[in-house]
Amino acid sequence: MARPAIDRDRGPRDNAKQAARLRLNVTLYRVMAYVTGVILIVLCVFAIAQAFTNDEAIVNAIGTVHGLLYIVYLIVSYPLTRRLRLPVWPTVAVLLAGTIPVMTFVVERRISHRYIEPALADVSVRLPDRHGMFSPSIQR
Repeated sequence: MARPAIDRDRGPRDNAKQAARLRLNVTLYRVMAYVTGVILIVLCVFAIAQAFTNDEAIVNAIGTVHGLLYIVYLIVSYPLTRRLRLPVWPTVAVLLAGTIPVMTFVVERRISHRYIEPALADVSVRLPDRHGMFSPSIQR
């Protein structure tokens, strides 16, 4: 299983920041995976419909939007793969998923179940109780 890059020797505030970064990175990845996947499906539908019409403008526009969103998807997903310390093949699958219709949904689900959920469950952030002290059972 993948382990998040949370250092147990650091203070609780540093761990809280790293856990928040991991959660933010996961959220951005999921949003970009779904947006990129939907735009790619729309692009494929219009590309097939283009065979029956002579209007190339809409396919060119959607293709450009997909290309820009795919670049953003790469920028968001690569740091997540490094933070989760994924092996080579899952990293390649995540990065190439935005080029195959419906594949972003499949890869996002598999990566979530296999790597993201265990990493988020493993991240335990120590927060002070209402008296400003850390509970002794959680401290290491």
